[in-house]
Amino acid sequence: MKKLLLAATAVVAMTGAASAADLAARPYAKAPMAAPVAPSWTGFYIFGGGGGGLWNADTNIVSTATGAALIGLNQKQGGEGWLGTAGAGYDWQVTPSWVFGILADGQFGSIKGTIQDQGPFIAGNIKNDYSWAVGARVGYLVAPNVLSYVNAGYSSSHWKGTTLLSTVTGAPSGLHTDGFDRSGWFIGGGVENNLNFFGITAPGWFMKTEYRSAFYDRKNITERVDGTNAAFGRDITFKPWVQTITTSLVYRFNWTGPVVAKY
Repeated sequence: MKKLLLAATAVVAMTGAASAADLAARPYAKAPMAAPVAPSWTGFYIFGGGGGGLWNADTNIVSTATGAALIGLNQKQGGEGWLGTAGAGYDWQVTPSWVFGILADGQFGSIKGTIQDQGPFIAGNIKNDYSWAVGARVGYLVAPNVLSYVNAGYSSSHWKGTTLLSTVTGAPSGLHTDGFDRSGWFIGGGVENNLNFFGITAPGWFMKTEYRSAFYDRKNITERVDGTNAAFGRDITFKPWVQTITTSLVYRFNWTGPVVAKY
């Protein structure tokens, strides 16, 4: 009986050893790579740049006292020039594809053109030298680092006064106009993209190109006598529409770009 138990124990031991030897070594498995994390557009940004602009305005001549038209012919006058721009904003990426933001910016430069009075044949150069705006924008991400957007809001503009000259001789007419401000609203849109879109490694740096159209309230520009500043009795009506195109560098403080886990 003892011999039978010893033989059975030996068989079991040898079978276990053979089974262990037959087992293949467990293969080494590398930890899976983490999926890239899409960068977020949520955060604060600043920008600065430049571009060009033009304005045109419906004009007429009216009485300073009564506002009645003195000339039946309406004219459309205009100007053009350059400008610089600077501003800041904050965006929220509300879904994987949609971005909402608020903004404030200023434009400064020389968008200059002519106004004239067809009665005494006088004219002068009037210049939009600065403006500012506050508003909001809504954008759609056509790629993780490319935002296409539209914006709109309130705008205010400043226009410099001018010396009125004779359109016949070019000599001073003895009249001038004062500077003034006009408020209104703007609408526009553009594209903003990370510089790595062009193969440039610059985390946080973006470029945007934007078109803007601003519509301002009408102003009766009073012709005034030099020296006394008294009203001459004639106003040039002026209702400007300003269009600009700018390209700016943008720095986004929260931007780190896609993050990939390393092992």
